Amino acid sequence: MATMEAAITEDIQLRHVEKDVLIPKMMREKAKERCVEKVEAFNHCCKESGFFMVFKCRKQNAALKDCLTIHYNDPHFFEECKQEYIREKLEFMRTGIPTKNRKQKVPTSM
Repeated sequence: MATMEAAITEDIQLRHVEKDVLIPKMMREKAKERCVEKVEAFNHCCKESGFFMVFKCRKQNAALKDCLTIHYNDPHFFEECKQEYIREKLEFMRTGIPTKNRKQKVPTSM
């Protein structure tokens, strides 16, 4: 099944907006999840520093940027996000239901 899925995802032609906008957006979201400790440290510093955060949080900001940049520049990470995007696109084409709507819980009682 995995090889068949890989063959199908290789045949999908992506539009410019998908390659240059939608997949990078997915990469940013996933990179933030992978850099969660750095994101939390930066957010905590900003909350504690208030107006002076620009000066006081340079170290946390630099660490966060470094972590995110590592992921943005990783071709394997791009490929992983591209394959996930294609799987979601194929599932949408099959069901007509966007991913975010499929992931929402359905109420048990009405």
